[in-house]
Amino acid sequence: MALDGTGQYRSIQEAIEHAVSGDTIQVKAGEYQEDVVIHSKDRLRLIGEGMDRVKILGRDRFGVFHIGKWPYGATDIEISGVTINERGGLAMGLYNGRGVVLHDVRINGLLFGQQVQDVRIERCVIGGSETTGVQFADSQAVLVNNLIHDNDHGVTIAGKSDIRLERNVIVRNLFEGVVVTDSAKAVLISNTIVKNGGGVAFLGSSRSQVTGNIVGLNKAGFVLGPSSQATISYNALYNSEHDYLRAGSPNRPAPELKVDSDLAVDPRFVDPGKDDYRLRPDTPLTRVGGFAYLGALAPAN
Repeated sequence: MALDGTGQYRSIQEAIEHAVSGDTIQVKAGEYQEDVVIHSKDRLRLIGEGMDRVKILGRDRFGVFHIGKWPYGATDIEISGVTINERGGLAMGLYNGRGVVLHDVRINGLLFGQQVQDVRIERCVIGGSETTGVQFADSQAVLVNNLIHDNDHGVTIAGKSDIRLERNVIVRNLFEGVVVTDSAKAVLISNTIVKNGGGVAFLGSSRSQVTGNIVGLNKAGFVLGPSSQATISYNALYNSEHDYLRAGSPNRPAPELKVDSDLAVDPRFVDPGKDDYRLRPDTPLTRVGGFAYLGALAPAN
């Protein structure tokens, strides 16, 4: 489909409404001033010509791109190669679906998922939200190799969600890079969480496994609530005020929470002033605890 009429359809929504199970919609370069909703569909792929070439701007709806629409879901949906802007603060909403894959997508605003399962978000750039970059409630998802930047909070995992964060760079968020709360479960492995107001907060009755991460250049590292549980090992912490705190009003320094395998060292990033968070050759964070290197990014040569 293409705006100039050279495709079968002129609008993304029209192409979706005519699609049947197993179809692929190819979106040519352009700025699409429309709202997009996918519901009651299965095995549908929407492939843009590239996140820098295809921009979905929205028109009237709160939230520009919705997968699922209460009470209808969508199953086995793949989206790639587009930029999605926000409207009313929400860029993309995932509801009641299963098997949703987003890869190589830029999301300018909040990505929100509720009661959605088997979600995979990979190689996406998510930022610029005045609330949270990525927020899940009662959902199951894996986020791998994403850049999550310049939001109020980076990632919020709430309700009964079960979320895995692996090899993401989470940077320049005003408050915490990651919040795990309510009765959610989270696995954080090999992420680089830097230059945020705080690193990771474990709140409510949440349960988390946290290993192989770099949590540095934040004001604080890990904040643990009284009813939360976090199994922590082989992380590098290098923060300006405190690496470990107990949640409260105010939070209290808690150096006793440090485990023996965690490292309190300068990661030696290549150039953090220019957002190059690769590790220098002289980093102390290689070959640690079975990891070739800690954090999301392979060391520079």
